[in-house]
Amino acid sequence: MLTLKTRISLLLLIGLLLYGFAWATPSAPLSAEDSDPRKLGWMTGSPPAADKLVMQPDSNFFSFPKLRWTVCHIRELMPTKQVSRGIGPVIPLPYKYDAGIDILSFLPLGASEPMTWAESLAENYTDGMLIIHKGKIVYERYFGCLNEDGKHAAMSMTKSMTGLLAEILVVEGVLDEQAKAASIVPELASSAFGSATVRQVMDMTTALDYSEDYADPQADIWAYSKAANPLPKPLGYSGPNGYFEYLQTVKQQGEHGEKFGYKTINTDALGWIISRITGKNLAELFSERIWSHLGAEQDAYLTVDAKGTAFAGGGLSAGLRDLGRIGLLLLNDGVINGTRLFPKEVVTRIRAGGDKNAFAKAGYKTLPGGSYRSMWWVFHNQHGSYAARGVHGQTIYIDPTAEMVIVRFASYPSAKNAKIDPTSLPAYQAVAEYLLKK
Repeated sequence: MLTLKTRISLLLLIGLLLYGFAWATPSAPLSAEDSDPRKLGWMTGSPPAADKLVMQPDSNFFSFPKLRWTVCHIRELMPTKQVSRGIGPVIPLPYKYDAGIDILSFLPLGASEPMTWAESLAENYTDGMLIIHKGKIVYERYFGCLNEDGKHAAMSMTKSMTGLLAEILVVEGVLDEQAKAASIVPELASSAFGSATVRQVMDMTTALDYSEDYADPQADIWAYSKAANPLPKPLGYSGPNGYFEYLQTVKQQGEHGEKFGYKTINTDALGWIISRITGKNLAELFSERIWSHLGAEQDAYLTVDAKGTAFAGGGLSAGLRDLGRIGLLLLNDGVINGTRLFPKEVVTRIRAGGDKNAFAKAGYKTLPGGSYRSMWWVFHNQHGSYAARGVHGQTIYIDPTAEMVIVRFASYPSAKNAKIDPTSLPAYQAVAEYLLKK
């Protein structure tokens, strides 16, 4: 029988792996330099000292600053499923390093004093930064727990990979975006998802009676966390087991299609839909359609629940340059290494964005005029930029006008991107404008 302390730790763990929880951190957390996991000595020694352990079930290992070690070591803490790169050769990305990027300056949102690009990396607790321009790497840096042969949690950027797969299936005519979810997954018929269209699930305009308010101990996220827990359930637990069982219990509140609501369970419902329509699990499908054709350097992996179902909403870990290859694939309208992986229309539809009015109702102050389409954030700025985004600062930022891809891994103390956008989005724009002059 698990102790109460262990059960609480497990619930915290799974809730955190839903990648939406903004941990309460001190008003002045340790700086990026002082919280560097190498400096703090997490998990060093043979064996590590008791006060240097970052392990389950007794550690809150997604709390800051332990978070800065955890993001590079998910596979040591959770069961995972491989996303195979295949057995083909690695196709290297060419380099044309640009030393001028570090000294670029920009004005953060709401600030009166400029900041340099180099300063922003520390400000944002960057673990890895990659910039690709016209197919060549012009900037690459590693910090904290990450090095060039390591992997890092992509957090909710995983959603964009799931959404990309769904959009490919829609364009290819395999998946009907106007079909009701229940017509594909009958098990969802009595849930809120059953009456939603596939497109509403893809764009998160479903009307769900579901709360991800982690400050509320009665919020639905905790029941979802218990269900998603891949470890043995506590004695006496009688709730759903796994992502799919939980999704069947979600009730509807309001009308589908009226408002954007960022809820991770949408992506897990979409993962079920595309797995059912293709007959393949998410890791297998992602490898078959995308990862094994990138010339990737490493396998990726996805965390799973107790039944081996991949976490479609946030379970991916991968290498920095390999996610750069994902960015290039979209920048080049579905072509990588001279091979087309999917029709150009897939990217065209994502870049067009979703319902701006529905998005505006969600109140994202750092993303005015934006929208959400197929699990991608669309900025609708002059450069036509769009991005995959994950909590604590993860991003694949694609600027078609500047022919630029930026990939950032980070372990910012707060989960919410609204805290990091002011020193990120203007920085990306500054780099884009600089590269446009090249």
